[in-house]
Amino acid sequence: MNRADPAPATAPPESTETQEHSFFAPHILLPFLLVSLIWGSTWLVIRDQLNVVPPSWSVTYRFIVAGAAMFAVAAWRRLPLRLGTRGQIFAVLLGVAQFTLNFNFVYRAELYITSGLVAVLFALLIIPNAILGRIFLGQKIQTGFIIGSIIAIFGVAMLFIHEYRAAPGELYIVALGVGFTVLGILSASVANVMQAAKSLKVYPIISLLAWAMLWGALINAVYAFATVGAPTWDARWEYTAGILWLGIAASAVTFPLYFTLVRQIGAAKAAYSSVLVPVTAMTLSTIFEGYVWSPLAMGGAGLAMAGLLIAMQARKKPV
Repeated sequence: MNRADPAPATAPPESTETQEHSFFAPHILLPFLLVSLIWGSTWLVIRDQLNVVPPSWSVTYRFIVAGAAMFAVAAWRRLPLRLGTRGQIFAVLLGVAQFTLNFNFVYRAELYITSGLVAVLFALLIIPNAILGRIFLGQKIQTGFIIGSIIAIFGVAMLFIHEYRAAPGELYIVALGVGFTVLGILSASVANVMQAAKSLKVYPIISLLAWAMLWGALINAVYAFATVGAPTWDARWEYTAGILWLGIAASAVTFPLYFTLVRQIGAAKAAYSSVLVPVTAMTLSTIFEGYVWSPLAMGGAGLAMAGLLIAMQARKKPV
């Protein structure tokens, strides 16, 4: 064993494949709903951040705040921060996939299409998560999960049509936005499947994410400086509040919860939070912006919820 690597004693008990976790158990359901609620609020905040500051710098600021918060939590809980060479390599890879590529693609997607359309498309994260989990981790895809996912995808398609009709711009503009979103989905899926791998479970989730966010912030800063120049800041209080919300609530709070779910119930099921996100976003928009639900949107949301319930009730067959 490399002396720089942490002792295996830090490893949590293996759970994704060898232990059964009920989705409706409080320690699974409550974090799942909290992640969905918070992430459902982020799309409008991200949209507001695109006025003055280049996306790369906004992503950098977000993960400087998030990384600092994660290190503070790790220190408060007296968690080991030494990951060793191997752990740091994993942290860099996770930082690139999740906190650099994913968010840069998402922020750029919202330059071309509505935040609602990006949120709806991200519901398709369940597909690459299930496929990559099967290929690289050997995670079985249950029949119930497939049936529920098909139903949910029909619901997502209805929501997509509804949001597409509201999207401004010509077809090629929408295509650019969709393309960036797809790249963001694939980047996020790679990070999700990485977190479910046995080799990463020896590292405390908070310590690993603290380093991954730090590396992500550094890489974002280098990229931003090289492509758009020196850092800029939006003087509006809304921008500062948005950075704090995205950095603390939508990153430092939610990512440990989400990646713990990935380790417990697998990448495919954890990705169902992305199915709830557009419904949550539309609900919040109804409350705060007067969003009016069309029959198409209501039908799509209903199908998405039905698919989620069916998929989450699927059980693994004993190996």
